[in-house]
Formats: sequence, structure tokens, C-alpha cells
Amino acid sequence: MLNNVIFVARFRINRYMSLLKKFVGVFAFLLGMQIHLFAQSPNHVVDEVIWVVGDEAILRSDVEAARMDFGTNISGNPYCVIPEQLAIQKLFLHQAQLDSIEVEPSEITANVEARLNYLTMRAGSKEKLEEYYHKTMTQIREMMYESMKEQYTVQKVRTNLTSDIKVTPAEVRRYFKDMPEDSLPWIPAQVEVQIITQQPRIPQEEIERVKAELRDYTERINSGESSFSTLAILYSEDPASARYGGEMPDYVGRGELDPAFANVAFSLTDPTTISKVVESEYGFHIIQLVDKRGDKIKVRHILRKPKLAQADIDSTMVRMDSIAEDLRKEKYSFEDAASYLSDDKDSRNNRGLMTNVKYDQASGENIRTSRFQLQELPAEIAKVVSTMNTGEISQPFMMVNSKDKEVCAIVKLKSHIKPHRASMSEDFQVLKEVVMSKLQEQKINEWIKEKQASTYVRINEDWRNCDFEYPGWIKK
Repeated sequence: MLNNVIFVARFRINRYMSLLKKFVGVFAFLLGMQIHLFAQSPNHVVDEVIWVVGDEAILRSDVEAARMDFGTNISGNPYCVIPEQLAIQKLFLHQAQLDSIEVEPSEITANVEARLNYLTMRAGSKEKLEEYYHKTMTQIREMMYESMKEQYTVQKVRTNLTSDIKVTPAEVRRYFKDMPEDSLPWIPAQVEVQIITQQPRIPQEEIERVKAELRDYTERINSGESSFSTLAILYSEDPASARYGGEMPDYVGRGELDPAFANVAFSLTDPTTISKVVESEYGFHIIQLVDKRGDKIKVRHILRKPKLAQADIDSTMVRMDSIAEDLRKEKYSFEDAASYLSDDKDSRNNRGLMTNVKYDQASGENIRTSRFQLQELPAEIAKVVSTMNTGEISQPFMMVNSKDKEVCAIVKLKSHIKPHRASMSEDFQVLKEVVMSKLQEQKINEWIKEKQASTYVRINEDWRNCDFEYPGWIKK
């Protein structure tokens, strides 16, 4: 029988949080916590092994920490639900090792930074966030990275396990054929929006000022007066990389970068050389090579953005107001105006119609649709559209686009779809996802049961009296 009381110098529980969140329905990112039960020596932590899955232990402290974080959000006995979900997570992570599944670090890093920015905003400052979690920002970032890495890994395993499942239109029709109308999925209100944007003209003098700044940085680096990293921390306007001395977090391929940026970055061969000033869709940069690995590189950069003058913003607003008025008078169509006058490449090629790209967990693919719920639109657009009638064209307004640039925009509310029960003709994709999800969950459940039967599991006697979702944990 396993010795239930062990001494451990330290342990982390945050890496269990992401998958546990998925199974018990808690959608906030959990940053993790530690519960210390001190033994006679204050330098040690008393803990208890309650489950063993394969060669991995689940500790009492893991469960206690999760229970305190989740509060009342757990359905059922937390001392039964939590250990089981941690055990399920271990099955998935073990499978990832067997299949050599790895996740793209850049995607994880981007999501960690987005989440950190959100939490910092909610807390009020970085200092308050650190105080709340009793950790430094570096520790919080590392903790979140590990948690999200496991979340992405588990999702990849799930996707691999269900990748062969396909659903035909006939199967969807059969599934919903005899279903009562009030049992069909509820579709919330949605809108279709067309957009035209124009970026205010930046004076050449302002562009030259920014270029001169970057050339000055290059001279200071080459002369040894300062380092690239120091100047990036002080002056770069790319917050995601500035805090790391301008260094991008991962090795990237050419296709992952802005084309102009990539052309210059991939031409660098000497890590001591600073690139010429290069313009991208985000602004102006100088770049330094960190390392190359095959067809991928790691670089650091300093980004500077030219500033808009109010007079240039005002003149663009007047021009856009004139375009909006011509559209209302039907001098030309919104579609033609978007195709020829809009600076927004994505919607311009779609005759102004905005596209909502969603990741579908059921299929593991991106789904493109023209329909948005209001909360899925950029905040500035949602605010304007929420007061509009179908077919109406807005007044011009300022917004920040996906390249983090200020642009002037007008929008047209192309259609407004009221809340309704899903129908085969209007919402086939939604109904297909329902059927797909059902089949995938069936396969995942079967897989878990198979893994249970072939995996060594040992549960402490005090933790066995549970109505588990998967009863096969306790071997007869």
C-alpha cells in the first residue's frame, strides 16, 4: 500500500487547471495557487497522494487548491469530480507524449499576453495584479504559459482522436427530423455588417521623424552607447516584445510575418548587424537577428509608429462623411465603394462584407461566416451598429483596426437576424456542429474507457466512495 503522507519541497498545481476548466465548465483562465500544509520543519510541505494514474500522482493539495478556486462552480462532490478530471487530463497528456504532439509556442505566448493584458486592466495595474496573486509578473506569465500549453496539448489530442469523424447533410437531417421544435438550438440575434475604412494621411515629415529616431537607435547600438534590448524596452511600441528587449518569443517562418518585415528579417545573417529601417503594416522597424534554425528565425525588433495630426484626422472624417452621403443618395453602391475606396484589405476583397472567423472545436477547423453577434464585433463597430436599422449607413467614426492603427470608418447594417430556433435552411452549420459534437464526445468517452482499462490506477481508500462519471477507475 502506498505511503499516503509524503514530503515535497514544492509543487505546482496550475498545470492541471486548463483541462479541469474544460471539463467542469469554468471558462475563466485560472492562474493557479498553492496550499502549504507545514510539517515539523517549516522548509517542507506535508502532502498526500490520493490517486496514482500511470506513473503520475495526484495530490490532496491539487484538489484543495482547485476546490477553493472553483468555489460553488463545481457540479457534484468536488472531492470526487476534481480528482477524476485531473486523472482524465493525465490520460490525454500521456497520449500526447506517445504521439509526440507539440503545440506552437507563438500561439500560446500570444494568448498569454492577451490574457495578462486583460487581467492587468481588470486589476488596475501590474502591481495590483502581482499583489493579488502574490507572484511577480514573470511568475504569473510562466504559470499561465504552462497551463495554456497543457490546454492546447489536450485539445490537439482530442482533435487527433476525432479527426476521422465526418457528418453528411443527410445525417444532420435524420438527427433533427423528429426533434420537437422547442428542443432545437436557440440562435441569438446576429448581424451582417459592411465596412469602408480609410487611414488618415500621415505627413512625410512625421514619417521622416520616425525613421530618424530609428536610425539614431542604430547608431547608439553600433557605437556601444546602448544595447538593442535596452532601447526596445524604453521605446518600442510593440508591447508584446518590448518587455523582452524587443525579442519575439519564438522561432517563426516567413509566412508568419508581415511580408516586408520578413524580407528584411530573413536577409540578415550576422547577429551583430542592425537592419535598415523597414516599413510594415504596423509601422516602422529596425531588426536584429537572434538565431536561425532551418527555415525559421528568431529576431528582436523596435517598432515606432508615426503619430496622426488632428488636422489629418479631421480631413479624413470630412471625406468619409461625403462618401457616406453619396451612398445614401445611391450615387453608387456600398459594394462598389468598398471595392474601390476602402483601405481594409480583408473586407475590400469581399465587397465590404465583414467576415467572422471562428475556431470550431468540433471539427478543429476555422469556420468563416458573415454573421456576428454584437459582442463578436470590434467594440467601436458594435457600439455604432447597435443603434442602426437594417440598410442604414452610419456616420463616420474613428476606430483601431487589426493592425493597431487608427482609421476612419463607415458601416452599413446589411441585415439583422432576430433570435430564433435553428432551422435546416438558415442554420445548417449550427445543426451540423451539434451532430458533430455529439459523435465526437461519444468517441472521446469510448477512448477514455479504453485508456482506463489499460492504465494503472491506484486510488486511496478514503477517495473511492464516489459516483464517478467513468466507473472504470476502480478495477475489480
